Amino acid sequence: MKEQELNFNYKARYYTLGSCTSATKKIWFVMHGYGQLAKFFIDKFKILSNAGVYVIGPEGLSKFYLEDISSRARTGNNRVGATWMTRENRLSDIENYITYLNTIYTKEVPPDFQGEITFLGFSQGAATATRWAIEGNHVFHQLILWAGVLPPDMNFEKAHEILKDKKIIEVFGKTDPYLTDERLKEVTTLNKRVNIQPTLIEFDGGHEL
Repeated sequence: MKEQELNFNYKARYYTLGSCTSATKKIWFVMHGYGQLAKFFIDKFKILSNAGVYVIGPEGLSKFYLEDISSRARTGNNRVGATWMTRENRLSDIENYITYLNTIYTKEVPPDFQGEITFLGFSQGAATATRWAIEGNHVFHQLILWAGVLPPDMNFEKAHEILKDKKIIEVFGKTDPYLTDERLKEVTTLNKRVNIQPTLIEFDGGHEL
């Protein structure tokens, strides 16, 4: 058996709140977490849109039913979620979503835009936002990792060069069940390896935005 690859055109959706005009000063790209859909996730940012921020919500390219076949037959729940990647053929998934995110950026951000650009990633989307920040070769000013960590398999030297002059914010809920002592140590270790000192914010809540 021989595994083979090919390239082909692929249609994918994303969502926006507001519009980008000559008066727009801020653009936020917001990447959802595992099992979420962009059209629901982006609703959480209406407060920014109301303040004049142009919000762009990309969506993971892989979709799946949140319950298995037997559960769906029993409950009638056909809810679908999206994921940015899995461990299967993960490098291709990463390459594909970076290409997808680059395409959205080129379409949505005017070449002469002089405002502030933020990448935010929630949970699984934190690794997605970070990889894109490092590999996407686009201008941005702020990276927010919410309930997620830096990807441990990134190029740390390149990450330092890209992130050293950016504003980095890491946000965690005090009752987040995934925020174990081991996870906190991982956050500290990864920050040291990249040689950055992010702003750390805690809030009264769990694994939520």
